[in-house]
Amino acid sequence: MTIALEGAQTAAPITVNGVEIKRAAISQETQHHPSATPDEAMQCGATALVVRELLLQEARRQDLRAAPEVDERGRRESKEEALIRALLEREIATPAPTGDEITRYYASNQSRFRSPDLYEASHILIAARRDDDAAFAAARAKAEVVAADIIECPDNFAGMAQAFSDCPSGREGGRLGQVCERDVTPEFAETLRTLTAGEVTIAPIETPYGFHIIRLDRHQPGDLLPLDLVAGRIAGYLSARSERTATAQFVARLVSAAKICGIVLAGAETHRVF
Repeated sequence: MTIALEGAQTAAPITVNGVEIKRAAISQETQHHPSATPDEAMQCGATALVVRELLLQEARRQDLRAAPEVDERGRRESKEEALIRALLEREIATPAPTGDEITRYYASNQSRFRSPDLYEASHILIAARRDDDAAFAAARAKAEVVAADIIECPDNFAGMAQAFSDCPSGREGGRLGQVCERDVTPEFAETLRTLTAGEVTIAPIETPYGFHIIRLDRHQPGDLLPLDLVAGRIAGYLSARSERTATAQFVARLVSAAKICGIVLAGAETHRVF
């Protein structure tokens, strides 16, 4: 849930229906909202406390009661957290997504439901550390020589790997076996995507480990996972999205009905209840 905030830095105290949000509490809350700037973090912290106070006031107005619960990690709710949970459970109704909704989402987002592409690849690693300029330059030059030799004689890739690679795979002719993109560095993965089977990189590829000469041996595209296998995941995502939207609208209505001073929560007029 995100509510835009204006005017957090002001001399006037921040109050919600007459209840003051203490500056010390805002400063303490700010540490839970990492942001690009201190002002932005302060805005987020103040917003969170204003929303919390609104929810607690509404729970008390409805005379709700709730016993604190313990989550699966053994963390026990505070009394206020239990009240807010009870309020949201009472006010936020999110119907389960229908089969048609799940099917439409699946059809529109099939790239999210593919098994990963698999690559069979080989490489030669010339290890290099960026914090040693001279050694790094020497490693680059060595990698360029090895790459040029392989371009002239591609069939000698395994022998060159055994002779020059700083990776343990060198003993196996540079063979990495079957990998997917998450198994390698982003630079290595990007290179795999650009190669065709049997192709070798013309120039060494730099990664945090040094310089690589890469050969793609085989590419097996990922398969689209069947709907019945991912339907539960989609249903969970759609339910969570609906809950976030309904919660934001509920909070915005509370903002519209409240007297809030010292801070401006933007967007409440959109949901004002007359």
